[in-house]
Amino acid sequence: MTTLTFPLSRIEGHARVEIEVRDGKVISTRFQAMEKRGFTLMVQGVPAEQMPVIVPRICGVCSTAHHVASVKALENAYGVQPTKLADDLRELLLLGQIIQNQATSLFVFTMPDRLGVDSIFHISTEEADKTAQFNIARRALKLRQLGTDLISLVGGQFIHPVKAVVGGMSSGIDAARAVEFRQRLLEALPAACELVEFYWDITMRMKERIGTWGDDQPAYYITSTERDTPRYNSEIIRVMTPAGECCREFTAGEFRNFLTFEETDYSYAGRTSYEGEVMRANSLARANMTRTMGTKLAGDFLHRLRAEFGHPAHPILLFDLCRGIELVYAIERGAVLLEAPLDKGDPHLPYTPRDGEGWGLVEAPRGPLIHHYVIENGTIALGEFIIPTVHNMLAIERALRVAAERYITADSVNLELERAVGRVVRAFDPCIACATH
Repeated sequence: MTTLTFPLSRIEGHARVEIEVRDGKVISTRFQAMEKRGFTLMVQGVPAEQMPVIVPRICGVCSTAHHVASVKALENAYGVQPTKLADDLRELLLLGQIIQNQATSLFVFTMPDRLGVDSIFHISTEEADKTAQFNIARRALKLRQLGTDLISLVGGQFIHPVKAVVGGMSSGIDAARAVEFRQRLLEALPAACELVEFYWDITMRMKERIGTWGDDQPAYYITSTERDTPRYNSEIIRVMTPAGECCREFTAGEFRNFLTFEETDYSYAGRTSYEGEVMRANSLARANMTRTMGTKLAGDFLHRLRAEFGHPAHPILLFDLCRGIELVYAIERGAVLLEAPLDKGDPHLPYTPRDGEGWGLVEAPRGPLIHHYVIENGTIALGEFIIPTVHNMLAIERALRVAAERYITADSVNLELERAVGRVVRAFDPCIACATH
């Protein structure tokens, strides 16, 4: 038996793919997380109220989602219900992460796959193409910066936000700063749409080049955004059948009643399933499970996706088109939220700490993120983190098998397999740094 090993790049964290082959037949495909972080052990004994400033260190990319989920877990344990102002501010904070993450994933991680190159910064040696390449990279990085600046505006700082606190937010947003940033969002919107249009076009052409959309078999989908329009500061997890019907709804605290979570002997990241079936989380799940985007330009893109690929759509390379839709949506929606007064009223309610158990849920860029705390004598007796990437693990391995069987024969291994492995994994935008907590 032969084992083919593929290290991965342009993902969050460290992972590799192993494909076992015997006599030209694919025996197994394994997605292996290579690092162990140990946050579950590190937080034991930590004063509970310090968790919101500790858990953002789990990941420099997903720190915003961890920050808000942590605060919500403590509020659940303490019996605190934040105000609408605080909820709106948190939603705006999570929209900043959507802008930052989707711009990074689309243009830094996966656009090179569309163009058949290693980096958006090294596309061509031709002078004319260099100018076009520079314009693409510059606009993409400006969009990413827009997201990081929105996180800083609402959360106090970018990599490790601090302004979500038990009971709400430590402060609102000054009216003048809100007006200024709203204008920045509106000015960035045309560039975002142009980049998504360009990405859409090169994605369609990539299918012509490689002859496949990857794994296009149906799957179950999981999200915690709302049925009618996206909302990332969420409360309920939903599961959709491959036919497009919502078959289950449950709270974060009930997830073990409906999902099976298991560890593997070859990876530091676990995996979940629904009734033994493959699930997909992340942007494609949200696009399939949201009735409308609720904003004009993102709504037009969603309508186009469904017109071209049906509903629900299943090919995995559509994950990235859906990230483009969400990038446009987050800019549009952020501008709407910044129209309302965000400095009127008290964004923070008093509370009394107490021992108990709490669950916090948000829709992170990669799917539903759950924090679960058991508090004893004011400290964390148990800190559990259910990471969105684990919902995609079975789907990643199934898609890898589809790719392997396409490019491996009894006589040879097509060199396109290495590129296909990278495309498959990056389609799901996994965060290994979070998944191996």
